[in-house]
Amino acid sequence: MLRLTTFLTALVTLPVFASEDIADQYPASALYSKPVEVIPHVWSAIGATAPPNYDNAGHNNNLSFIVTGDGVIVINGGAAYILAKALHDEIKAITDQPVKLVIDENGQGHAMLGNSYWSELGVPILAHVDAAHEFEERGSSILANMKRYNRDKAEGTFVALPTETFDEPRTITMGDFTIEVMHLGPSHGPGDTQVWLPEQSLVIAGDMAFHERMLPIFEDTIVYDWIETWETGFEALNATYVIPGHGHPTNMAQVRRYTHDYLVHLRTVVGAHLEDGGDLAEAYYVDQSAYTNLDTFKELATRNAGRVYEQMEFE
Repeated sequence: MLRLTTFLTALVTLPVFASEDIADQYPASALYSKPVEVIPHVWSAIGATAPPNYDNAGHNNNLSFIVTGDGVIVINGGAAYILAKALHDEIKAITDQPVKLVIDENGQGHAMLGNSYWSELGVPILAHVDAAHEFEERGSSILANMKRYNRDKAEGTFVALPTETFDEPRTITMGDFTIEVMHLGPSHGPGDTQVWLPEQSLVIAGDMAFHERMLPIFEDTIVYDWIETWETGFEALNATYVIPGHGHPTNMAQVRRYTHDYLVHLRTVVGAHLEDGGDLAEAYYVDQSAYTNLDTFKELATRNAGRVYEQMEFE
């Protein structure tokens, strides 16, 4: 109990930094890292902060699960059949409770491609209707991209769509847990889903929240809307514990600093650049120096600035 209390205190008071230079933290498994118990009965296998590649088998997001007392709920299908199976092996080593539900946090490959494993077991798979639509539309190309980097590790993976969708918040009572499955609004991508445990004050945030790696701004990521969703929905949860989409469990202050505040910063510096008559070519190099400590900064910072410029140019 003392060790758990110390761990939770560290989560709330100190940032825990990751490194994208570590190829694999758990060589005995296809998983990038062994699941850790974040709070009692809530576990997460923390993915690499590097982009998906053969070394990490595409496990560059967090694969979480809740041991409710009357079954297990898994959050994220995983990026490949092999990862979903590896996660299930870890679950079976912890509990004999069956997996009763998988919740996909969005329509990206690292959330849904592992549905192929869970679907073969007949486990229900839940996703927001927009995430399910995105995966239905793009699943074949997402799978093809995963096969390019994962090669033999892609074996067994196929496109398996969610079996259930939601567009209004859904409350699930299972065992000792009350679990709220929510789509708080537009953020990182279509159908981003948050799993909120109100009695434990813990949110499995999905790609709403980042803190150890730089967040990517996609073509369909509307930064203004993400900020608004954060301020009107996510912040109001006032969660004590945050399991982000990528990176170690942490607290609201950390994810606010590296998600909300970063997005606000980008709009501020790009807005000033526009007011000065700056063009797109120069916008790539607006000041983001406060965020150079984040993994994937080199891959994403200039692209993020360019996309914010394009969004703000005609506001």
